[in-house]
Amino acid sequence: MRSSLIALDDHLLRLTEPILDSLSRTPYTPPDRATVSVKPILESLLSNKSSVKDFALACALLSSSRFSAHELLSWIPEHLSVSADAAFRELSGACGDESGLAVELMPQVLPLLKDTIKESSIDNSDENDEVFAASARVPVGFAIVAAYQFRWFVTQVDYPHLGKLVNLVVPCALTALDHWSPEVKGQGMISFIHLAKNVNAAELGWYEDVILEACCQNIASADEIWHHVVEMSVLLVTCIQKSNPRSPWFERMLNEMLSHLERQPRNKERRVAWLKFIEPILNAVGLVLLAHFRRFFPLFFLWMHADDDETVLLVLKRVHAVLRLTWVRNTPYIERLVNELVVLYKEASLRRAREEIRADILHILILLQQCKGQQFEAAWDKHRDDSNLSTLAPSLSTGRAVQVSCSVNEVTIQGVQGH
Repeated sequence: MRSSLIALDDHLLRLTEPILDSLSRTPYTPPDRATVSVKPILESLLSNKSSVKDFALACALLSSSRFSAHELLSWIPEHLSVSADAAFRELSGACGDESGLAVELMPQVLPLLKDTIKESSIDNSDENDEVFAASARVPVGFAIVAAYQFRWFVTQVDYPHLGKLVNLVVPCALTALDHWSPEVKGQGMISFIHLAKNVNAAELGWYEDVILEACCQNIASADEIWHHVVEMSVLLVTCIQKSNPRSPWFERMLNEMLSHLERQPRNKERRVAWLKFIEPILNAVGLVLLAHFRRFFPLFFLWMHADDDETVLLVLKRVHAVLRLTWVRNTPYIERLVNELVVLYKEASLRRAREEIRADILHILILLQQCKGQQFEAAWDKHRDDSNLSTLAPSLSTGRAVQVSCSVNEVTIQGVQGH
């Protein structure tokens, strides 16, 4: 591959010139108070003496601008970003493998990016080192630029090749997560999400505990990146601990997330992110979810009546999943759950997604009827003659055989496996 890189010089020059020309004609005014000017950085990387590595770093930054609204990158026009991405792919194709060039370059690039990110990090060994001191030492803009470049390189490589680069990717991603800037953290999280989807647990090796510790430490992240930390944490813990439903990492991660949700239960962005991404953990721990009912259900009951349909639909699907996985054993929440579902069924008449909401409510009630029998009937009796439930009642008639997605035998098997 190294000999092929040398042979690419002419090809590289031909690809660089139009990008550099377009860049030179792009208006650029550094953001107010900015201490980093991105355009000169790009021009330097694309100079006549540019190497394949420098060209790749420039393409990484230009291509990343399509996925960022950050002021350091927002000035880059989409056509320039698209051209840079296409140029890198053309150069990669000349090497014979579209991901081969990124794989070849990552041992050279990732240590440099890791060092750049770390330069403006807070030194945890120095109790006097704070954000202001770290920023004064090295402008955070350099770390933001490096974090975007890092994320871009990582996402160019998929399974099975990415597993061979874990020793390069994980230290850099952990450095990004340890940074104080949400922008830098966010790119590290996106990199970990891609890693979790493209490697197996064995390839993460002895990094497992340090990765999961970093996930837990970052659950307190800012609102704008909380969806990233939830998705990252769920994917990584289920990848690493999927064969151990009683792993303390599941317990710790759920408790950390629930604590933040309980402090801000009406924060739409946080609850939607959690409801959207949490199901793999629910499936992984199975019956162990029973230990979390006292924290789950108060939030579920509140969110069932949220103003937005997205929250309502998501919470109904998560409630169904929890009931399916646990068969609602030994819980005092049955009567309250039936009452809340009935109220929501009536409220749904005023919602845009009323048909889908009512269908999900019916599925939950049917499942409750199947698994709780007399306890469900006692709770439902209070509502059986309600004229506002006339379309719901026939499906829940006493003694009527109702088909459900999960049979008693299947749940029994899940219960045995959960132990």
